[in-house]
Amino acid sequence: MSLYPSVEDLKVDKLIHAQTVFASNPPIPAILNEASASSSASQYGGLYPKLYPELSQYMGLSLNEDEIQRNMSLVPTDGVARPSAINNMVAPISGSDLGIRRAEIKQGARELILCKDQDGKIGLRLKSIDNGIFVQLVQANSPASLVGLKFGDQVLQINGENCAGWSSDKSHKFLKQVSGDKISMVVRDRPFERTITLHKDSSGHVGFIFKNGKITSIVKDSSAARNGLLTEHNLCEINGQNVIGIKDSQVADILSGSANIVTLTVMPAYIFDHMVKRMASSVLKSLMDHSVPEV
Repeated sequence: MSLYPSVEDLKVDKLIHAQTVFASNPPIPAILNEASASSSASQYGGLYPKLYPELSQYMGLSLNEDEIQRNMSLVPTDGVARPSAINNMVAPISGSDLGIRRAEIKQGARELILCKDQDGKIGLRLKSIDNGIFVQLVQANSPASLVGLKFGDQVLQINGENCAGWSSDKSHKFLKQVSGDKISMVVRDRPFERTITLHKDSSGHVGFIFKNGKITSIVKDSSAARNGLLTEHNLCEINGQNVIGIKDSQVADILSGSANIVTLTVMPAYIFDHMVKRMASSVLKSLMDHSVPEV
């Protein structure tokens, strides 16, 4: 008898560990109508939907279905209902959908004119990234919010001055010194972000799971999978409404309350983390403009 565990034993141990960790600490399921993670098991008859990445890829192991079924009876082979015929369609891009129009990322540059408020502020925080200046925070009910500035917009010019190469401090100092009667900005819409339009299935799900605003898993054969949603991306908007800084349960409520066609605005997580670096979550929650934009 060998005193050392075999490779197969190690695979089984790691699979059991993966199942235990996943079952005891599941992420908030954004695909569910209820935001509570504790209700996810009952909604799927005690089973989790099959996700990407799968447990067969856990810690780099290459395990086939027979090994998983032999050692992990709790792992479902198919935890979600088959999509109906209409849900096999890739969500259409239609200019008539309100969510798509609110979330639209336009090409080219646009000019905005705004004024400071009675306190001499415009409700804007800027961040320097790759020698460009980007909108880090738009305060609710501020002049910046009223003219339609959004998180992730790139500011190209302020009062005719090119912003390329400016630091965050220089940008804020310049805004503080300019006259408050008329501030001109040339802006490019959210170059680090993209929009993805999805269809809900017959149970009201679009097919992804997220935690702390970041997409962690994609449900197999769901609308999210078919339409190219990716993990390691942060949710920035749902149908054009900013959801940065608010609780996962509130985001899930917005998703469940939206129409059958849902447009998500996402940003790669590594860029998002850099954008919000050194900003407290309480600031993002309390100051960020989360209102539904007008079109």
